[in-house]
Amino acid sequence: MDTGTKLPKRASAPLPSNYRPELDVTEVLEGDELSYYHSQIGILRWIVELGRIDIITEVSCLASCLAMPRKGHLEAVFHVFAYLKKKPNGVIVLDPTYPDVDLSTFNDGVDWKNFYGDLEEPIPPDAPKPRGKTLTNRLFVDSDHAGDVLIRRSRTGFIIYLNGAPIIWYSKRQGTVETSVFGAEFVAMKVGFEACRGLRYKLRMMGIPIDEPFYCYGDNMSVIHNTQNPESTLKKKSNSICYHYIRESVAMGEAMTSHIRSENNPADICTKIMSGGEKRNRIVSNILYFYDEEQDN
Repeated sequence: MDTGTKLPKRASAPLPSNYRPELDVTEVLEGDELSYYHSQIGILRWIVELGRIDIITEVSCLASCLAMPRKGHLEAVFHVFAYLKKKPNGVIVLDPTYPDVDLSTFNDGVDWKNFYGDLEEPIPPDAPKPRGKTLTNRLFVDSDHAGDVLIRRSRTGFIIYLNGAPIIWYSKRQGTVETSVFGAEFVAMKVGFEACRGLRYKLRMMGIPIDEPFYCYGDNMSVIHNTQNPESTLKKKSNSICYHYIRESVAMGEAMTSHIRSENNPADICTKIMSGGEKRNRIVSNILYFYDEEQDN
């Protein structure tokens, strides 16, 4: 489809530098162009589902414009395809080996009974007898803060691993405006915890033994402190649901939390639009393997 603008045949990043879909004020698409935009977003979303986590945030941002897409949004879609043309051979490495988890960073053995009572993780009573080897479940979670420049909502992003294999990836704008980084990170962590809880239920119902908590890594030290120390207190009532949901999960032994530096957090790719650079390349290379890099030459 001819947009009247010269577009790159290949691109080094999914979106042009400094482009913000929510601020685009170009001509509104109508008719066939509108339908075409919807179909291309559908294709890109399936590409993300099939494993191209490196475009997840960009596609999510463009998908949020489906109600009234503009010419600039369509050109941004073509830019994403130009990036995929330059890097077409990215595949997820489904590594079955057990990861090296440093338990000393998780503050294990803390007594939560005075705060939440004697809790235990609920086990499905009708689950089959577990057989075989257990799995190590890790959650890497992140949030930007007020990343949507137009309405100042933050974005939740996380990646869930079973052993060394990423199996769930998520990027979505949060439903409310959070006034602090602390609040946005807690909202994101709660969504990630809910996904892990559902995953653990499914694994148990398939007869897979789950003998240890899932390990959650976040890059906000204040949030991690509040989920590792029972004595910490919540000062903002608006965050109380997420706050106690996560702490109860830790108290019942379902989850453990640990801090990770932002530059080492793979979930960063699920919350921020990065226009290339060393950080993006390092994160992507830890998730995807490009088995033929000749297309970069």
